[in-house]
This record gives sequence, structure tokens and C-alpha cells, in this order.
Amino acid sequence: MKLVSWNVNGLRACVRKGFLDYFNEIDADIFCIQETKLQEGQIELELNGYHQYWNYAEKKGYSGTAVFTKFKPISVKYGLSNEESQVEGRILTLEFENFFLINVYTPNSQRDLARLDVRLEWEDVLLEHVLAHDRIKPVVLCGDLNVAHREIDIRNYKSNYGNSGFTDEEREKMTRFLNAGFIDTLRYFHPDTEGIYTWWSYMKTVRERNIGWRIDYFIVSERLREKLIDSKADTAIFGSDHCPIVLDISLS
Repeated sequence: MKLVSWNVNGLRACVRKGFLDYFNEIDADIFCIQETKLQEGQIELELNGYHQYWNYAEKKGYSGTAVFTKFKPISVKYGLSNEESQVEGRILTLEFENFFLINVYTPNSQRDLARLDVRLEWEDVLLEHVLAHDRIKPVVLCGDLNVAHREIDIRNYKSNYGNSGFTDEEREKMTRFLNAGFIDTLRYFHPDTEGIYTWWSYMKTVRERNIGWRIDYFIVSERLREKLIDSKADTAIFGSDHCPIVLDISLS
């Protein structure tokens, strides 16, 4: 089974930049997107063979998640138990026969860390949500988690210590999450490979020089370890300030 996750930073703009070409070429079984930045009725996607599930933010042009899947889920949940996630459309949980899929767009702490408290509360509620589902069947979690977990996950780590997405608090929450019985799939296959990033600033030549951060993840329950086939970042794909990430896994 092939799964793709991509923060599209505005789906309408990404469609104009080749989203559908990539979507059709990659032919994923499940395709998750974050930061759709639209409301219901603002886009019509003809995705033959896919069921579409959308979680829209109440605020126009902000946040939002979606999942396109060839397999009809048993159930779909929108949001977490806290009101913030409902308002901002940040999470979709789909139940399939052998696993749960959780598509996430984690809140950014903001440049001045004004939302760090919100972010840390989100981390606690998200972990509780994931663990509750993991007790029922294995979990595949994906999305923009807005944290570079280790120094290897950010190009200029020394100058970014303490910045949003690379604070001790955010990184420790990720460590706690993984220690609760989950695998960062890209690092499972590439534990020490440098230069694998998924987000780059729009500043001139930054992406060309690969001055990036790895903040997009596929994370799976530990008991899916033997079913992992490959995990990678499709860094050659443009259309957003993020690139898509791809997970191959045996889940049938």
C-alpha cells in the first residue's frame, strides 16, 4: 500500500502548480493533504476512484486537512476532543479494517512563540487520541507536525535553537510520542542520512541550496515495523513550500 502526505500550502494554488499531475503519477492508495486553505464548495476535484474527506477550518483561507482514499473507511472522525482542533480543521481520523489513519496539521508555535502553550496542549491531546486508537488497532499517523525532531532534521540547527519548531519543549514532545511505541519511518530507513528535508522558506535560493527543515512525518505503531517497505521525501516535487512524503507499507 502506498500512502502520500503533503502540506500543499493552499490547495487551489498547488493545483495551478501541478498538484494533479503529481497526484495522478504517484497513484497512491491513500493521499493526505494539510493546509488546504479553503472552505466547502471552493474547489471541485475530479479524483476518479477516490473517496474524499475534508475537514475545513472555520477561518477562511486557513489551515484545513483532507484525505483521498481508494478504500472506503469504516468510520471518519473530525477533530480532537479540544475545541481548537475542531475550529481549525487540523485532524482527520479514518478507520480501516487493519489500521487507523490519522492525518494531522499541528499548530505552529509562531515566530515569537505566542502559541507555544496552545501547541504543547495540542501535543498532549494528540498523544492521548493516538494511544486510544492504538489500543484498538495499529495507527499510521502522517502530516505536518511542525517540529524538526533532531539536529539532523534541520540544516542550520545551531542558529535555530529555541525558534518555533525547534524548541526543547516541542522536540521533547516528539521524543515522548515516539517512546510511547511509535516509529519515525523515514529515520527507520535512513537513521543518519543528512540533508533530507520537507520544508524550505520561500526566500530566494533557499530551496536550491537545500536549506530546509524536516517537519513532515509518517509515524506508525511499533507493531507495524515488519510491514514497512520504504519511507521517503519526494524532494524534487514543487508546488508548495513543502514536498510530499511517501510511505510504502504492507497493510492488506
